[in-house]
Order: sequence, then structure tokens, then C-alpha cells
Amino acid sequence: MGDYHFVYKDLEGASTQWDDIQRKLGNLPPKPPAFKPPSFTPAPDESSAPKDKSWIDNKTEDELEDLQDDPDLDDDRFLEDYRKKRLAEMREAAKVAKFGSVIPITGSDFVREVSQAPSDVWVVVILYKEGIPECTLLMRCLEELATKYPATKFVKIISTDCIPNYPDRNLPTLIVYNNGAVKANHVGIHSFGRRCTPEGVALVLCNSDPVLNDGLSGSDPSSKAVIDGVRRSFLEKVVKAHEDDDDGFSSD
Repeated sequence: MGDYHFVYKDLEGASTQWDDIQRKLGNLPPKPPAFKPPSFTPAPDESSAPKDKSWIDNKTEDELEDLQDDPDLDDDRFLEDYRKKRLAEMREAAKVAKFGSVIPITGSDFVREVSQAPSDVWVVVILYKEGIPECTLLMRCLEELATKYPATKFVKIISTDCIPNYPDRNLPTLIVYNNGAVKANHVGIHSFGRRCTPEGVALVLCNSDPVLNDGLSGSDPSSKAVIDGVRRSFLEKVVKAHEDDDDGFSSD
């Protein structure tokens, strides 16, 4: 009858006193760390999250529309009304934010972007060339106005791309369009006063027509209403500048 022997294995990670002594002497490799399974974290259940105003605010427009058939909201009149209000606000904001910057165009784009613009959109075109300081100054003013009045379309085009052989001495030139027709033409930086500022440019643009539109004027889009708003903005800027100067003086 053959000889049999058994090899007993202890739990993984367990060690005998003899093994510990041998490890101290360097006769055995270091003891491997005991196996530890990763902790389990269940995935968040969105359906169990509390449904409040912040829950509605974090939804996109498409998600808000999908919530129209949510049975949970049917039982909460406040959340359903708030959902509708929030959706209306997002749609209104999307309508207002049509442009918001000075859009570069080429000669081939001009008819589509300017002449064929919707009749309720005013278009301000700047003819310019790189490297002319007056063009750079006016462009900065237009960039600020484009941000403040996103329902007005501002475009920029290299002068000779728009009008061949257009003289540099006439730059920068602003042309105002509405409903496919030229409404105003301002040649040279001197058209906007001794100091070319966003407020000064705004006042010139709205001298006879309500060119600038922030999309929030409601039922009063008249040039007088826009000019009054520009003057208020200018006064607020002057007051803030004086307050900043006073703060700087008092800290010295």
C-alpha cells in the first residue's frame, strides 16, 4: 500500500510564528496583504431623490418637456407650475440669445447674413481692416454692445471683401441695415465723438431708430427707450468709477 501524506493550508493571509521568524531573518518574502473586497456603493436612484425646486432647476429643456407626463408631478401642483414657469423662462432666454457677439462674415455671406436677415432684426455691419487702431477701438465697443444687446445682430467684414477698393481712410465704417435696406451709414471713428466709448456708439446708433435690442424691452422697443437705458447704464458706470476711486483713495 502506497504512502500518503497530506498538506494542510491555512486561511489566505494567515501566518505561523515560524514563518514570522523566517521573514525577519530574510528567508521568506514579505507577507502578502490579506484580500479585502472593494466596498460596495449602490448606484444613486434618481427616482428616489427629493423632487423640489433645485431638482427642477437642474433639468434641461428636453428633460422638462419629458416631465409633462410624470405621474409624480401630477400630485404636486406647485412643482408642476414651477416646471412650466422654468420651461417658459428657458425658451424666452433662448429667443433673446440670438447672437451675442460680433460675427465674422465674408463677401459671399453678406446677402444671407445681412440683406436677408428677418425684418424684426437690426443688423450692424462694421467694415474694417486689421492693424488700423481706430478699427480696433470701435471693434471693442461693438463687442461690448453685442453682449449687452443679443437680439441685435453685429457682423464684421474686411472692407475690400465687401466693397472692392474701399479706401482705408474711411475706416472704420458702420452700416446699419433693417428689412434689407440701409438705414444709417457712419464713416470714420470721428462719427462717435471725441472719445469712442460703447455708450457713445450706442447713442449714435439709436439716434433715430431702435437699433439696439436686448430682447427684454417688451412692448417699448422705441429708440427713446433704448437711449434712456444707455444713459442709465452710462451714469451707473460713472458712479461705480467714482466709488472705486474713493475706495482706492481711502485705502492709501
